[in-house]
Amino acid sequence: MCATVRPYWRLFVAGVRQQSTYRLAALGGLVTNATFGFLKAAMLFATVEAAGGELRGYDVGAMSAYVWLSQGLLGSVNLNGRTDFADRIKSGDVAVDFARPISPQGAALAGEVGRAVFTLVPRGLPSVAIGALVVGMTMPTSPGPYLLGLLSLLVGIVISHATAYAVNACGFWLVETRGVQVLYMVVSGFLAGLFVPVAFFPSWLLRIAEATPFPSMMMYPIDILSGRIHGPSATGLFGIQLGWLLVTLAAGQLLTAAGRRRLEVQGG
Repeated sequence: MCATVRPYWRLFVAGVRQQSTYRLAALGGLVTNATFGFLKAAMLFATVEAAGGELRGYDVGAMSAYVWLSQGLLGSVNLNGRTDFADRIKSGDVAVDFARPISPQGAALAGEVGRAVFTLVPRGLPSVAIGALVVGMTMPTSPGPYLLGLLSLLVGIVISHATAYAVNACGFWLVETRGVQVLYMVVSGFLAGLFVPVAFFPSWLLRIAEATPFPSMMMYPIDILSGRIHGPSATGLFGIQLGWLLVTLAAGQLLTAAGRRRLEVQGG
């Protein structure tokens, strides 16, 4: 492993280890995911049945896959906009980050993504297993969607944390970022497809959602993993994700550079 990548890999591993210590929290998250998953499934199943058994390309099996995959991703995809970076700006500790020979953005994302990836093990996979065993779902029978879906999932996780980092970087200009984070949480969850599939949106709202990175965080990985979108269309969705990955990373980098020029830390 080259010297440039090694520090970020170590921070990623440190994030995995840190998250692995919170076993009871992971169990509590799993119980919450499962509980709300059953409620969500009941409401959306009723909606599909009321529509005659199919709605916007979703039957009960496809809807079940959507419900349980979205619940499984809750602990890993950052839809709340909170990271430690805003606190470090407010306290002045970010000056230490700038003094280190690595990117503050890269360091923050490596740790956050490490924690998010580990969360898939105690919360994500069991949530999907509970849905598959208790409710049942329609999933692909060939390996292709799972391989592309796994890549899509990882890219979606990075996009979510890169976007949250950019939100927190607003702390260079704001005294308090909690208002921006709450706004982000409200908008991101809805447009990412957390509550209902974005295919259910009216056309005008769907166009708005597609003009943001939020569907790339959750909806597109779910569509690819579940096999609802396949073939060239799935590859196209993955390409859109890669585009948003570059955009969100670049936005965070630009905000960090601008904030560094503005930063003023007082104290000894």
